[in-house]
Amino acid sequence: NAPSDVTRRPRGRPAGSKNKPKPPIVITRDGGTALRSHVMEIAGGCDIRECLTTFATRRQRGVCILSANGTVTNVTLHQSTPPGPVVTLDGRFEILSLSGSFLPPPAPPAASGLTIYLAASQGQVVGGIVAGPLLAYGPVVIMAASFGNAAYERLPLDESEAPPLPPQPPPTRAEIETHTLLTDPFQNMVNSCPLPGENFWGALNRPPF
Repeated sequence: NAPSDVTRRPRGRPAGSKNKPKPPIVITRDGGTALRSHVMEIAGGCDIRECLTTFATRRQRGVCILSANGTVTNVTLHQSTPPGPVVTLDGRFEILSLSGSFLPPPAPPAASGLTIYLAASQGQVVGGIVAGPLLAYGPVVIMAASFGNAAYERLPLDESEAPPLPPQPPPTRAEIETHTLLTDPFQNMVNSCPLPGENFWGALNRPPF
């Protein structure tokens, strides 16, 4: 009888057995300290400063104003550092620039405020620190970012305060081997003694089987 053929398995992985790609990890919730972007639309007739203060207080998040577009009316400004002269502007003004920040309590009041630059109908440009209600004449759109857990720092820092240590890089392989030799003398002694090779065992007279 002819010997039966032996079926050999092909080498390598079978078709279709490759590692399947893992699904991506999607973060559906931000941390409490994450920076969020906001597009805020304030209706006409509302006080812009009061709306931003209420938003920061109710959400318990700091708000940083980046820019704004729209028209305001009857603006009261400090044109120098308070308590400088206060100027009240009647009429409508186009917002050229709006910046500032609002922090919820118990942050100090000095941490909140607005600075605005306006263009009048005749092309005059005026600006300063908002010192009173800032009424939106029509819809005003504000681009802002909010944040949580802002750290309050007093500068300059105390000279006695030690600076934080810089992060140390991970040890190299050579440093790990050197540390092992210095801390384990027995291992060092064993590594320094040559072990007999296979020829040594072949030189022995083995008894016949």
